Amino acid sequence: MVAQHFSQLPDAQRRVRLAARALSRHGLVHAYGHCSERLDAEHFLVCAAKPMGLIAPGEAGVVVPVSGSLPEGVLGEVRIHQQIYQRRPEVRAVVRSMPRSVMTLGTARRTPRPRHGFGAYFGAGVALWDDPQLVRSDAAAAALAVELGALNALVMRGNGAVVAADSLLKAVVLTWYLEDAARLELDVLAAGLEGESVLLDGQACAERATSTGLIYERMWDHLTAGDAELGLPTNH
Repeated sequence: MVAQHFSQLPDAQRRVRLAARALSRHGLVHAYGHCSERLDAEHFLVCAAKPMGLIAPGEAGVVVPVSGSLPEGVLGEVRIHQQIYQRRPEVRAVVRSMPRSVMTLGTARRTPRPRHGFGAYFGAGVALWDDPQLVRSDAAAAALAVELGALNALVMRGNGAVVAADSLLKAVVLTWYLEDAARLELDVLAAGLEGESVLLDGQACAERATSTGLIYERMWDHLTAGDAELGLPTNH
């Protein structure tokens, strides 16, 4: 794929790098994980196939077709991104992460419930992929995308999470929200307060899960703060 086919590619490359390092910096990924941003109806950009915290300023990701074989060197689970993009034209970004509390909760076939403000962003529910194996076939990736459905988050039993959103900024922030909701869920369970802990109903979730007041943007700024590439030219 020739870079100049996509006028937005330099900006997308930079966002993907910033997102990758932010996810690593805040413990949402480690040696494993990846993130992507849609370029158009037929292509998306995925981060370099390496530990996300080690992606260097200016290091290019790879353009991947939404349908078809993965390019050489692209990680096998990037099929998950393909299958979500195929089914969800409104999705502009996907994050595959390994958050600690989400991982713990998922081993019990549990997903975070809307108990606090950040949990409200998952008021429609969080899907569960009840299989701890790596998703390295098109059939498995397609089944996972079907399980995700119209939701924006899915917990993979003993294998992390997938978040899909209409921007990369939002997908990264929602990944952080998902982990915080899982942390709170574990705290409630550990304290023996599941029966007393109040769940937000649909109306409360709809009111609390706001995007006004630069909610997503402020968290993005927090997560990317201190990044070596901030302030550098886009085409660095």
